[in-house]
Amino acid sequence: MRKVLLIAVLALFGFSVSAQEGFKVGVIAGLPVGDAADLSSFNLGLDVVYHWEVSDSFRLGVATGFTNAFGKEMTFNDGGSSFTIDMDDVQFLPIAVSGRVLATEELSIGADLGYAVGINEFNDGGFYYRPIIGYNVGEKTELNFSYSGVSLDGGSWSTINLGVLFTL
Repeated sequence: MRKVLLIAVLALFGFSVSAQEGFKVGVIAGLPVGDAADLSSFNLGLDVVYHWEVSDSFRLGVATGFTNAFGKEMTFNDGGSSFTIDMDDVQFLPIAVSGRVLATEELSIGADLGYAVGINEFNDGGFYYRPIIGYNVGEKTELNFSYSGVSLDGGSWSTINLGVLFTL
């Protein structure tokens, strides 16, 4: 199933790249919060977005990317001895519908909603949501601030992110 989803996303973005209109790519860095902060110290990722202009103030499209949360090294004490465990990295490939409302020429507010495919072992993925605020600092550059979450069986994986997107 994961391979089928990955092929579908690549095919969709292969079409989008040739069109070039509304195609954005960028990087994100973030801090895990909640349950994720217990296992990971920070995350880095790639964002790929394609938006179509629905109206002068609304964009609708698709989003994907990759995120890797780097596992922490945890030390446990048991009486007089201690041991250290290196936590595994946690990786997701989100596949989402993406919407943006242009509040001004520089400021946009929106969300990505979809499914985050778990890439690493024992990670089944889950429902993906990402409210986002973007600020255009140039004609082809956007800084954004977001909260991303993945609803997992028995918990959630959440991060607070800062990113930059470049329009191609």
